[in-house]
Amino acid sequence: MIPRYSRPQMAAIWALENRFRIWFEIEAHACDAMAEAGIIRKASAQAIWDGGAKAMEALKSDPAGNVEKIDAIERVTKHDVIAFLTWLGEFIGPESRFVHQGMTSSDVLDTSFAVQLTQAADLLLADVDRLLAALKKRAFEHKDTLTIGRSHGIHAEPTTFGVKLAGHYAAFLRNRARLVAARAEIATCAISGPVGTFANVDPGIEAHVARKLGLAVEPVSTQVIPRDRHAAFFAALGVVASSLENLATEFRHLQRTEVREAEEFFSAGQKGSSSMPHKRNPVLAENITGLARVVRSAVIPALENVTLWHERDISHSSTERYIAPDATGTLDFALNRMAGVVEQLVIYGDRMKANLDSLGGLVFSQRILLALTQKGMSREASYAAVQRNAMDAWRGNASLLALCRADKEIGEFLADDELTALFDMGYHTKHVDTIFKRVFG
Repeated sequence: MIPRYSRPQMAAIWALENRFRIWFEIEAHACDAMAEAGIIRKASAQAIWDGGAKAMEALKSDPAGNVEKIDAIERVTKHDVIAFLTWLGEFIGPESRFVHQGMTSSDVLDTSFAVQLTQAADLLLADVDRLLAALKKRAFEHKDTLTIGRSHGIHAEPTTFGVKLAGHYAAFLRNRARLVAARAEIATCAISGPVGTFANVDPGIEAHVARKLGLAVEPVSTQVIPRDRHAAFFAALGVVASSLENLATEFRHLQRTEVREAEEFFSAGQKGSSSMPHKRNPVLAENITGLARVVRSAVIPALENVTLWHERDISHSSTERYIAPDATGTLDFALNRMAGVVEQLVIYGDRMKANLDSLGGLVFSQRILLALTQKGMSREASYAAVQRNAMDAWRGNASLLALCRADKEIGEFLADDELTALFDMGYHTKHVDTIFKRVFG
């Protein structure tokens, strides 16, 4: 995570202080369960909570100093969990001998990772909600704002800008559901000991820790939580990122000088170029496009992490230390940036109308084609008749309506008033309410 593209809320989730706090809570909750089962004394469990509270306070008041102490121990032990437990034991005292009983490092690491991923997912869901609210507001604002729909980047038929935004709203509703499902899949706890057989730690301890942390128990952990769960999580992030890029690309195209139908808000004092004072560039949408690539880059490593040797190895570990903070942090930043873009997007309805009218009515070619076939002309002949006039209109010789009026073959099937009626813009927007009802309810 780099500061330029990180928000404090997400950075705090992946900070070492948060990680160590979760590690302590896992160990302490496990000790509570052991005390209830009569494995250790309740006084010992309380001493662990009391000593751990002092350790967490020390970590909070001097995070750098205490992290360095843990790192110094790790430089000797070459093991991060042992280093942490050694440091923690200095605050707890003799009762620290009961910490981590029957457990293995992955019990702590994987369960902690699940907590952090669920915390990140909750933040991402809040981000998506903000973007959904912005898209909905602007969609209703421009529900009836006519614009040209484009296929292959070329004028196709009329639509409204509200319908465009409604489509992206629907996509992010689906993305929200994907994130909810991904959060549920990743929210599992494993306290099962070496190779996951519970030989030295009772399954009831795992169940207790899971309840306290708001997690489900992992049915078969084999010492690690299966990485297909994590693969699904990061794949969901990749889909959300691609939807962001799709929306960003739309805005980038609409801001092109030749189009100028919408543009990012340009604030007072903002500069678009170091050399050209006139420039107003879609820099935020371009930035989001780049950030989406970073998020998607986590998907392949996450998929490759599914394959581990036998009950476990740690080939996944180094990968996840990179991709988890980077993918969640980058997506968090990109979602909030996009919400801001949508909230402040400057929309030029007059320019949309001008572009819609710029090709002399070519956008009504299909209506003429359909009307001719309904009047008895073959589809092949109808297509040829409309196309030859459309190509003349494309070259700027006259409007499509004027050319079709002068076409004797078309005149044999369509009277002048019938032909004129086919150029009604309302024909293309008559089902906008239906689309909005489907999307927004």
